[in-house]
Amino acid sequence: MRPVNLIPSEDRHGEHRPMRSGPVVYIVVGALVAALAGVTALVLTGNQIADRKAEAAQLRQEDSATRASAQRLAAYSQFQSLKEQRVATVTSLADSRFAWERVMRELSQVLPNYVWLTSLTATDSPKVSVGSGSSGGGSGSSSGAGMRASIAGPALEMSGCATGQDGVAGFVTALKEIDGVTRVGVQSSALPGAGSGAGVSTGGGGSGSGGGGGSSDCRTRGFIAQFHIVVAFDAAPIPSTGAGAEGAGPAAPAAAAAPAPESSGSSTTASTTTAPGG
Repeated sequence: MRPVNLIPSEDRHGEHRPMRSGPVVYIVVGALVAALAGVTALVLTGNQIADRKAEAAQLRQEDSATRASAQRLAAYSQFQSLKEQRVATVTSLADSRFAWERVMRELSQVLPNYVWLTSLTATDSPKVSVGSGSSGGGSGSSSGAGMRASIAGPALEMSGCATGQDGVAGFVTALKEIDGVTRVGVQSSALPGAGSGAGVSTGGGGSGSGGGGGSSDCRTRGFIAQFHIVVAFDAAPIPSTGAGAEGAGPAAPAAAAAPAPESSGSSTTASTTTAPGG
């Protein structure tokens, strides 16, 4: 048989006794749990905010210290920038400068003893103009001007004499040994009385009777040849010329008789001793 509890429900004891409080207890407990969770979240959020504020304050301190250090080191940064600018300027000037002193030293080393010069002109550009009232370059100056005008960079123009045409050819070969020389052009080379000469007299030391413009004739013997040579340095950097060279035509350097180191227009004249047999 199935047992039946005949005791009224309100009189029962133990686990079978029904709850008399109803759902109110559950509501109160739920509210307490929610309040506890809210307080816990509030505390955690407050702690997190405090940590973030402390971190922000520390970062601000580090930023201030870094800014102060950067200000102390700003002078070194400016000095480094100034140093780089000056190094770039000096490097640019050094690259654009042509070493005429080296060329003259090497020219003195390769100059044969059977060749002597009466004039020597060195220019950085065909627009550089030097004095035109000196000796040298008088023979065939128009062709010399065209030859120099075809060279955009530094070039040497030299006039002189050698013992025969073989001596002139040997001198041309020797000039090619100078460091930086790319080509050597012979404007003229003539023996006394040759029709291809520059219109100079065949006598010793006289002035030209033709278009020589008062140039000196170093041909004192019949075997001596007078020459005018242009030496080009095409691989050298082309320096910038000032406004003063703008009005000078390409033919101006050909009539000059002295070199112009760099772009200063200063000159140096090279002359030699007595001709062989003189």
